[in-house]
Amino acid sequence: MKEKKPNKLKILNDPIYGFIQIPNSLIFDIIEHPYFQRLRRITQMGFSNLVYPGANHTRFHHAIGCMHLMQKAINVLRFKQVEISDEEKNALCLAILLHDIGHGAFSHALENSIVSGISHEEVSLKFMKKLNEEFEGRLDLAIEIFEGKNPRKFLYQLISSQLDIDRLDYLKRDSFYTGVTEGNISSDRLIAMMNVKDDQLVIEQKGIYSVEKFIIARRLMYWQVYLHKTGLVAENILVNVLKRAKELAEKGTNLFCSSALKYFLYNQISKNNFTEETLEMFSKLDDYDILSAVKEWVHHEDCVLSLLASMIVDRKLLKIEIQQDTFSENYFRKKREKAMKQLHLSNKEVDYFVFQQKISNQAYNLKAPVYILTKKGNLEDISKASDQLNLQALTIPVVKHFICYPK
Repeated sequence: MKEKKPNKLKILNDPIYGFIQIPNSLIFDIIEHPYFQRLRRITQMGFSNLVYPGANHTRFHHAIGCMHLMQKAINVLRFKQVEISDEEKNALCLAILLHDIGHGAFSHALENSIVSGISHEEVSLKFMKKLNEEFEGRLDLAIEIFEGKNPRKFLYQLISSQLDIDRLDYLKRDSFYTGVTEGNISSDRLIAMMNVKDDQLVIEQKGIYSVEKFIIARRLMYWQVYLHKTGLVAENILVNVLKRAKELAEKGTNLFCSSALKYFLYNQISKNNFTEETLEMFSKLDDYDILSAVKEWVHHEDCVLSLLASMIVDRKLLKIEIQQDTFSENYFRKKREKAMKQLHLSNKEVDYFVFQQKISNQAYNLKAPVYILTKKGNLEDISKASDQLNLQALTIPVVKHFICYPK
């Protein structure tokens, strides 16, 4: 009996866009690949669900949504006589589908603790190159666009710019799952207003208000969601849990963990020694490994690790204060001294429980402008074309300082 071939032109149902079509068998096979399936086990928003209980969507959701929006954008541009070949269309869909494949478990927490000096974009590129080997060079053009090496500049801008497909999906998606309506942008309207002029991705003049709303929505989402104080403190505690675990691992302490997590805790991994074996182990590491280890570490004999782990598991987090100015040395020292007494900590151990940092948010960056195509056919930076006075103000980075300490 002849083996039945699987139907590779599947349709997925997305809560935001409705039905999403997988455009061809290559993209289907990439989605089916274990590297990509791992994204189902990595949340898009880390610990934001400690604040917004609905924020449990994954990087997988986001990547599929981006691919869907990319197809829409290509159709709009082609309708406006912008030449995009089928090969370029396929490459754009692949590049946006894989743009986040290098995100680690709990994304930014992992980048700052057990893997050092390598960003998720660099890991994404390593995954893409490995997949390209497996798929016999069929990702060549996608990689060229992803790296910004393709001569057609606007192709890269669709993947990475201030008004790229990535942002159009995550703002709408994160707004939907958190219930924070301020972030709900009209991605359809923005895509419908896209055009290309002098090899630049531009927005037609009648879309100017949609761009203004997009920039303001992004600013509000950063302060209300991505940099929410509870999410901030939880992520920093996780970073410290992993740092403490790595410190204990270096001393030879036996820690409960999966084989993938063990590899990263018991080896010094940096950009210079990120080998194919490392990539393979990285592809097996996800949120589940981290959470199962943290749950077990609550009972570890090391009081620092145990206390930090229980803060995450029981949501009994550190206190956080945020302000515009830096905290005085005296205030910081007093918080340290109090914590040392309260929790019987040494001078070195207290660093895990009392720390200060800064956060910044720049809603609009003048170095990579969003261009408005005026009715006369000229290009004008949105910050100048807009009659919104506060858009100019949004180009200035806002910096805030925070301090965390035990309640």
